[in-house]
Amino acid sequence: MKPSVVYFVLLLLCPLTIPVLYATERAIFDVHIHYSHDVWDAISPQQAVRKLRDAGIKRVLVSSSSDEGTQRLYQAAPELVIPSLRPYRTRGELETWMHDESVIPYLKQRLAKYQYAAIGEFHVDGENADEPVIIQLVQLAREHELILHAHSDAYAIERFFTHDPKARIIWAHAGFEHLSIIKSMLDHYPNLWVDLSFRWEIFREGRFLPGWRELLINHADRFMFGVDTYIPERWLTIQETVNWYEEIFAALPDNVSDKIRYQNAERLIGSFNPTSPE
Repeated sequence: MKPSVVYFVLLLLCPLTIPVLYATERAIFDVHIHYSHDVWDAISPQQAVRKLRDAGIKRVLVSSSSDEGTQRLYQAAPELVIPSLRPYRTRGELETWMHDESVIPYLKQRLAKYQYAAIGEFHVDGENADEPVIIQLVQLAREHELILHAHSDAYAIERFFTHDPKARIIWAHAGFEHLSIIKSMLDHYPNLWVDLSFRWEIFREGRFLPGWRELLINHADRFMFGVDTYIPERWLTIQETVNWYEEIFAALPDNVSDKIRYQNAERLIGSFNPTSPE
């Protein structure tokens, strides 16, 4: 076993590494979880499912590098996990996959074998959104009626809607764009939703930064919850992340927090009920 894996296992076994403040009493729908190849040796699918459930997460959109992780987690808990197909096989392809012509045959092969609710989370910014691989990916999503989960800047999101005006997109982290840009994008694109993972700057010391509370209330139907376990260590702090979100939810009207916590994702992807493609 590699030293890094040994260290991670020791962290996993040490209950003092994760201070649990409180658990949510309301159900959570998480649209941004990864169970990638660098987690499998340390956390079994059963352990991963338990961590999610212990944090109050009742449904979860999962993508992984490679897709094998998603399938393992789905087999462990099909009532919890909703699969999303990531277009690259390892995290090392993150910056190059949009130029790799082998991606499309790979996606077609997986789509023929398994069922998914989305394609993503994938990373692409700027003019790379006009690469032939990206255009074909958007076409595949349209053909299979799949949502796009995009870690992209605003320009790339606009290009996706140019490739398919009827696309449905979950915008990971809102592209880390400024509040004014997020508002403009939501005003302009009715089929755009935002996952709030890693937007730590919106809420500090018990209060929202200017404009954020109003944005969440005015577009309450368009925001979603996400932890983003993009590295193995993030699996150790799921409960802490949920606790932080609970502070945000407590500062919002109940009807708004309930939509962000669960209802928006349930309306968009909660009807996923796969049957065997064979």
